[in-house]
Amino acid sequence: MKPFPTQIFKDFTVVAIPTRTNFRGINIREVALFRGDEGWSEFSPFLEYEKEEASTWLRAALEGANTPWPTLYRSEIPINATMPIVGVDQVAGILQGFDGCTTVKMKVNNFEESADVLEEVLSIIPDAKIRLDVNGSWSLGEALLQLHDFNLRFGKVFEYIEQPCSSLNDLALLKKEIPMKIAVDESIRKNLGSDLTDIRDVADIAIIKWAPSGGISAAHKISKEVGLPVVVSSALDTGIGISHSLALAASFERLDYACGLGTVALLQSDICHPGVTAADGFLDVSRREPDMDLLEKYRAGEDRQNWWKNRVTEIFESWGDEK
Repeated sequence: MKPFPTQIFKDFTVVAIPTRTNFRGINIREVALFRGDEGWSEFSPFLEYEKEEASTWLRAALEGANTPWPTLYRSEIPINATMPIVGVDQVAGILQGFDGCTTVKMKVNNFEESADVLEEVLSIIPDAKIRLDVNGSWSLGEALLQLHDFNLRFGKVFEYIEQPCSSLNDLALLKKEIPMKIAVDESIRKNLGSDLTDIRDVADIAIIKWAPSGGISAAHKISKEVGLPVVVSSALDTGIGISHSLALAASFERLDYACGLGTVALLQSDICHPGVTAADGFLDVSRREPDMDLLEKYRAGEDRQNWWKNRVTEIFESWGDEK
């Protein structure tokens, strides 16, 4: 393997930040930060991602570091709160990290485990718009049963259901049977490079993420192909990655929904100061830089620095002349 390309990944540093709760099995979030001609960027595919998927994240990171942001149509973005799978006693504390947010996205496994948590959310924010995120884990039959129970108990509080099933055929059948809108995430980002035009027939909303899409330019191409209203969401990024996601959200002429970009609140700390967390339900759009004291505080050990450098080098060199 060739030496790490320090001239491209300037000031490359890996941080390891504890999460406030167990989020998709993660208790420590590792993130690689570096600087380019336009400023700081972030490379943070989850550790289990294979090279092909991580490669898309690296393209986004390099674009963010070296390419000016496109035309921005707004200077602040409305934000939803994000509720991991937690106990009722943790709900209030998590919502405190999402100041002024009146839309709440809840990760759910099933109605039985989540109903009381949703009741608690609504007791704190009575007029909340609720999004349920299933991550494609239900079969069609399970989705019909679960959403029947949610609808029977909670009625019209649901703004949409995110990725209730993984199969497009199941989503198409489900869409005909339920009163809620359907949003898709995995159906898009797990099928990049394939024809995405059929998604508009099985869903109402497209979840678009900066890094998993390959950057701002790629995200716009994807959203145009899908042809649905967009919600820009994040992947448990630090404020550096979130800043690029905010720019992506601001670069859409039309933005009808609050975006899932407040997830720094789920980390013990941001790497920026002040942290990029919602105020009055919004986040400002601006480039961020890491705070040097926080960078040092959360700096990962040398073994992890080297692991991430090897990961970057392997991907970077596999591009060959494409670079």
